[in-house]
Amino acid sequence: MSTLHNNTHSKCTTSVQPSKLNPTNPAGSSSKPKQDGFRKVCSTGEPIPCPVPGLASEVLEMRVKEGSKIRNLLGFAMSRIQSDGHTPPTSQVLFSGTGRAVTKTITCAEIMKRKVQGLHQVSKLQYRTVTEVWESQDSSPVQMTVHRTLPSICILLSKEPLDPQEPGYQPPAEINTLSEESKWPDGPQGNNYFGNMLVAVLSLNEIHI
Repeated sequence: MSTLHNNTHSKCTTSVQPSKLNPTNPAGSSSKPKQDGFRKVCSTGEPIPCPVPGLASEVLEMRVKEGSKIRNLLGFAMSRIQSDGHTPPTSQVLFSGTGRAVTKTITCAEIMKRKVQGLHQVSKLQYRTVTEVWESQDSSPVQMTVHRTLPSICILLSKEPLDPQEPGYQPPAEINTLSEESKWPDGPQGNNYFGNMLVAVLSLNEIHI
């Protein structure tokens, strides 16, 4: 669920100290020099429990990344929630994403709701702490540690009824409602629930260095 995020959508604190790090480039780091001559050496994320209660044992977990292809995600999820003749269909799909992947996570859930009628939904927002280590490119390496607090979202879509009293619950949408919302697939316009949620998420993200 961990993804990288830029400073415009995260809360950050930084500390700088001398470093004699091995110049090797760990997996997931960038080899390109970044702003002010620093490159990212490594990134670690604080694990967080799933905030959605009542998950079925066969729930399909879809961890959305910034670089994930929506077509690939939905192709696999649709094949599992609808019987393909080879494996028993699952009754629940859980989409989750952090940082820049939040918008893509919302998009996946919205598209699936339009393609599969009668899905109950529970959405949860929370924050996740990610620690990044950056290293200067000069002859005397200096290490900079950046702590980011990134928004994270979990969206459960279920064929089976869910607790309507659970915060974040949405009943299955009617066909005419889905038709109206489909006019705004990519943004927070109108009465789109996820669009309004996204505005709330982004409005909470200010830069703190």
